[in-house]
Amino acid sequence: MSDQIRAFKMQLKPGVVAEYKKRHDELWPDLAEALRGAGIYDYSIFLDESTLSLFAVLKLKPGMPIDELPTLPVMRRWWDYMAPLMEVEPDNKPRQWDLPSVFHFAG
Repeated sequence: MSDQIRAFKMQLKPGVVAEYKKRHDELWPDLAEALRGAGIYDYSIFLDESTLSLFAVLKLKPGMPIDELPTLPVMRRWWDYMAPLMEVEPDNKPRQWDLPSVFHFAG
């Protein structure tokens, strides 16, 4: 079973790019540990400055409990912390749109 790659987009609100970046630069150690514990070993978020769309790519070890991540208190606190900056669901989970892979090159 090989590692998985997941990609999705999220949406920032206007005027919050610097704060969004600052909060991620200061990622809580307990959240980083929760991400690792869920099997995430590589996670990047990119910004399209013209639309404020965020493009996220994460690499996940197979067979890890990624689906449990939303139930963790630290994840819920992070969502509440980030909710003023982005489009969210009623529970403050960031709205996410999964992006299907259409091309991959590994050379």
